Amino acid sequence: MTDYEISKKFKLKRIDKIAKKLGLKDNEVELYGNYKAKINKIPNNIKSKLILVTSTNPTPFGEGKTTFSIGLCDAMNKNKEKTILALREPSLGPVFGIKGGATGGGLSQLMPSTDINLHFNGDFHAITSANNLIASIIDNHIYFGNELQIQEVLFQRCLDLNDRALRNVTLKNRKDHFTITAASELMMILCLAKNEIDLREKIKNIIIGINKDKKYVYLKDLKCEGAVLALLKDTLKPNLVQTLYNNPAIIHGGPFANIAHGCNSIIATKLAMSLADYTITEAGFGSDMGALKFLDIKCRDNNIYPDLIIITSTIRSLKHNGEGLLEKGIENLRFHIEKMIQANDNVLVVLNRFKDDKEEEIKYVKEFCEKLNTPFAISNIYNDGVNDTKELVKTVTTLANNKNTKHLELYKDEDDIITKIENICKNFLTAKEVKYKKGLKQELENLNKDFKNYKICISKTQYSITDNPKLLGYPKDFTITITDYKINNGAKIITILAGDIQTMPGLAKNSNYLNIDVKNEEIIGII
Repeated sequence: MTDYEISKKFKLKRIDKIAKKLGLKDNEVELYGNYKAKINKIPNNIKSKLILVTSTNPTPFGEGKTTFSIGLCDAMNKNKEKTILALREPSLGPVFGIKGGATGGGLSQLMPSTDINLHFNGDFHAITSANNLIASIIDNHIYFGNELQIQEVLFQRCLDLNDRALRNVTLKNRKDHFTITAASELMMILCLAKNEIDLREKIKNIIIGINKDKKYVYLKDLKCEGAVLALLKDTLKPNLVQTLYNNPAIIHGGPFANIAHGCNSIIATKLAMSLADYTITEAGFGSDMGALKFLDIKCRDNNIYPDLIIITSTIRSLKHNGEGLLEKGIENLRFHIEKMIQANDNVLVVLNRFKDDKEEEIKYVKEFCEKLNTPFAISNIYNDGVNDTKELVKTVTTLANNKNTKHLELYKDEDDIITKIENICKNFLTAKEVKYKKGLKQELENLNKDFKNYKICISKTQYSITDNPKLLGYPKDFTITITDYKINNGAKIITILAGDIQTMPGLAKNSNYLNIDVKNEEIIGII
């Protein structure tokens, strides 16, 4: 049975009913039809235990972060634990690309799934429009005399689609590059903003270019932050939807984890943590990408830390990491366990089970985790839904209520930029050496004058803990090569590009757009 066919067997509740379950008042919920809403409420009285779901490195077979997160929320509510989801919004790039939709699958789905995957409450479109408004204002300023004497434009246009032809473009007066919306600075800023006032300040501080005196020009110099904020006003409000089992999910923001910081908005997370006893969130791709940035950027800036970290994987995924051999591929799981134990006292490995998994293979993974003193659990949620989940929920709640004494701190804010980069690459990603493209190390050292206290966001392939997508498993003695950087001044983050990473992805030869169609007035094929 397809995900679409499964979803038709469930009846959705009106979203105002879901809101009432959370204790939200009528004036705190703005309805977008019957099954979607925006929440207009300032987070307060944070009381929730925070559960972070991450995974081993992604493979074509999937590791099940989103599916498990949704299913765990359903299972916990089924077992009388008041639980809410706080997840990212899907980008049209993956929806029409290789990955497909991002609303779970099987008996663990977010609804209305098609609406969430396409044009969800207009958030991505608003960010794209606001971003490109800035770009057009910059060029308009230059056209009408260039009072600010901008000599080099640094701000890039964006689009929420995979389009490799836009990586390098020729405008009327210069060469330029597009980035995908999910990797734009505005997306990063929206997800890190604490409120509207903070969002305005972050927008004002975006660097748009360099003037004739080699000094930075800021967006506030154009006096257009009000117009930009007008496009983002409603986008700042988190979105409320539900699972197949009518449990609440707050979905807000969608930065990629390989080329951005990979976490949903801090507003949505804090809001969820004020409305339930347990909040389940996820960070994109493996722990070497999303979880690293969740812990190093989002948590440190907001003084919230997960009470429990769950690492998901599958037998198929582990085999892929070992070129077909489980005994070899399981070393990838070792890396993720070691790194998450470095960050948290409470770590749980969950194996998302497929029907054709062999019992001896499952036993092998369980014993591997036991040797590393790491709790292990099996999830059948994809196929069985909330049935027989009592033991899983007991394991999760027990661990989440254990005290955590660890916080990941790979560097201090006052460390210089090169020290921060090398601490992440060597002490977390386990690289033996860090190399820099010719002249780049000196450029980065020169940034210390103005940007020394900024966080570092490593942008690299998601398929490997290295910067080479072909080095699977747990490689040793590898080198990471730093190829470029971008200053996200509004977010106070320096994005460091490693290897051959692109900020505008391309479509694959056999992408998911080939499966998408409209039949009987319904959209099909978003997987």
